[in-house]
Amino acid sequence: MAIPLTIVGAEMLRAELHKLKTVERPTVIAAIAEARAHGDLSENAEYDAAKEKQSFVEGRILEIEGKLSNAQIVDPKLVDADGACVFGSTVDLEDVNSKEKVTYQIVGEDEADLKVRKISISSPIARALIGKYAGDQVDVQAPGGVKQYEILDVQYL
Repeated sequence: MAIPLTIVGAEMLRAELHKLKTVERPTVIAAIAEARAHGDLSENAEYDAAKEKQSFVEGRILEIEGKLSNAQIVDPKLVDADGACVFGSTVDLEDVNSKEKVTYQIVGEDEADLKVRKISISSPIARALIGKYAGDQVDVQAPGGVKQYEILDVQYL
């Protein structure tokens, strides 16, 4: 199954993969070698910790390589969706009740970060927005109950 990623999201994963392979992996290998030099491995907490870290690093490398090999990379600027909310689009919303305005970009799981207004394609709000247009209203099931938003604008930035 293809994993949707924006160009920025794919670059973030490539950068993490590069760091894991060029910094983290050699550091862990050196830590294992140093712990082995201390002798008896059966009661060597440093060795156990280094092996656990190695397992995490290798697992993450495999995970990222898998995601990148299955990625469907989308450049939001090249999306032609005739104004519809789609993966990669940036959507300006207004809360119907509070009149509070907010802007979100719909992105892949790995690049979602609410602090920078990037929401996952699988989040309740993104699922409610997909396929809708400026002027439409959507109901979103939020932890505090249903919220209504009006879509003010859809852009492909």
